[in-house]
Amino acid sequence: MQIHLRDSYYLRLFTAAVFIILSLAGIAFAVYIMLVSSSIYVYFFGIFLLALSVIAGFFNTVSAYFYYKSFFYDDYLGSITRRLKPMRAYPTVAIGVPVKNENPAVVKRTINRLREMNYPKDRFNIYLLDDSTIREISAELKAFCKKSRISYLQRVSKTGFKAGNLNNMLNNSREEFVAVFDYDEYLTNKNFLKDLMPYFQDERIGYIQTEKSSFKGNLLSDSVNLFDAFFFKFIQPARAFNNTAIFSGSCGVIRRRVLDEIGGFPEYVIEDTFFSFMSDMHDYKGLYIPKVYAYGEPVTTFSGLIKQQWRYNYGDTQFLMYFLNSKKGIKKKLSSQGSIEYISHGFGLNYLSVMLILFTITSVMIVFSNLPFFHVGILKFISSANNNLIGLELFGMAAFALSFFTPAILTKVYFNSFKKGFMIFILNFSLAVVRTKAALSALLRIDPATQWARVVKGSSSNVLYALQKTKYEIGLAVVLFAFSALAALSNNIEGGLWLIFYGMLYLCATLMVYRYG
Repeated sequence: MQIHLRDSYYLRLFTAAVFIILSLAGIAFAVYIMLVSSSIYVYFFGIFLLALSVIAGFFNTVSAYFYYKSFFYDDYLGSITRRLKPMRAYPTVAIGVPVKNENPAVVKRTINRLREMNYPKDRFNIYLLDDSTIREISAELKAFCKKSRISYLQRVSKTGFKAGNLNNMLNNSREEFVAVFDYDEYLTNKNFLKDLMPYFQDERIGYIQTEKSSFKGNLLSDSVNLFDAFFFKFIQPARAFNNTAIFSGSCGVIRRRVLDEIGGFPEYVIEDTFFSFMSDMHDYKGLYIPKVYAYGEPVTTFSGLIKQQWRYNYGDTQFLMYFLNSKKGIKKKLSSQGSIEYISHGFGLNYLSVMLILFTITSVMIVFSNLPFFHVGILKFISSANNNLIGLELFGMAAFALSFFTPAILTKVYFNSFKKGFMIFILNFSLAVVRTKAALSALLRIDPATQWARVVKGSSSNVLYALQKTKYEIGLAVVLFAFSALAALSNNIEGGLWLIFYGMLYLCATLMVYRYG
């Protein structure tokens, strides 16, 4: 699905300014709470809120930087492209397609399309990397490869996740470059290799990543696709300025020499992020081409989205721990800007999810504090002589809350779709518990595969199935409803309604499983 970006320099500048203003407003509000506190409870609550505001301010500032700087990437890439010379020879390329128990019809469609690549046929080979555990699927794929003269590779040991599968290809191939496509990515632009290979005239370019997208599906999948577009439209271009664009696992090309130097694909859950970092540490550049060459199948079920998000968050946490604790064998000293970029990437969705939950806890603390925010009725608020003080509190809380509404707002501003933006807002709450659990599992070094089993297929119309799969989210909502009732019994109606609102947001996870499966 082609995603069109509405853009201008002043829009980027305005967006960056909004992020910074929200950061400052949140910090100012926390400081104000500490200054007016009349009890130890409120003072420590102010400290807690200040810590959250500083963290949020850091990520908002990084986001502002990404949004603003990415505007200039087209000119930067254009200057590189104009210096390219015509290719006199075509390097050899190994195209790897990792699969594991996937629909053979989709795999065949993908490979047949890759065979039509507009590149000398004797200069690229396609490798089907089969990690399937279902014998019938493997037999069908093996027969297809034999008939189509496609290299078929299957491992006895399935260790190392996708990276282990790709490393098996490296052990059985000798091409100068490696391209990776997921099993469901249908090539829509046959000039993929012809367009990308000239950039490797710069010997320090280790890999090139293109923009990724998926076909149109339902509201869920289209909203997820739009959420991913923020990464590819804003973050990737900004990082590419610093030669730290992230290799995103597929729809990209890697120089084989880089893989040989770092010992192959790092065998982690998200091998792509680890590879990008290690490539950077060996002083190779990462380049990003903001163009879609292939479309993947949309994630149309909420259970499928849970599986995807669990993998991302588990892997991001693994990477963050690796980044902070291990720098052995590194040839290059990372710049301050590079460190910030990798740290912000490692926190990523983990930060968003944990902040949502902590902000929920903060809301409970506010409701049961002696602050006037939830203790003044509308009529009394209008006539109150303390409007300025209460207004500051309202402004501070509004700024803090708006930092979580920004996906919906920015989606409307940049992509003209408030409906999908609001869906992204709902999904962030629906996935908050799952993402947080994934991060904790990585910290505790729990095998991620045991948790992926949560998303076994069930009936989307089965209420009991939805309740069973979201028991943690339901438990959190019940606790919030209980606090809401307690607030109402204390004549704090506004606070009770506020907590009911948060409880309903977490219950959206149950609704999503029920609606989308």
